[in-house]
Amino acid sequence: MPKKKSKQKWSQDVTDDSDAMDLKQGVFKQRSAKKIADSLKKSSEQSGRRKASPFQSAMSMLSFYINRAGKHLSKSRLATLDRAKDELRKDFGREPKR
Repeated sequence: MPKKKSKQKWSQDVTDDSDAMDLKQGVFKQRSAKKIADSLKKSSEQSGRRKASPFQSAMSMLSFYINRAGKHLSKSRLATLDRAKDELRKDFGREPKR
């Protein structure tokens, strides 16, 4: 008997049910790079399940989202998410890449 296809993609499961941290609903849909970074920072610091540092967990989740949604993101949305990476670095006291 063939397996029934799931309507939800595995990458969405990772975003929703990550063992690294619980994300605020719609965090990647926010318009402000600062708000995205702040939300990721808060989630990563509050998580007791993460295996890496809060910075690594937050940056990994942001990079994962960008990589999985890449083709479907508009240029302006991708730019906002890239700025969120720099904001996240600043929030954790690290130098922005640019």
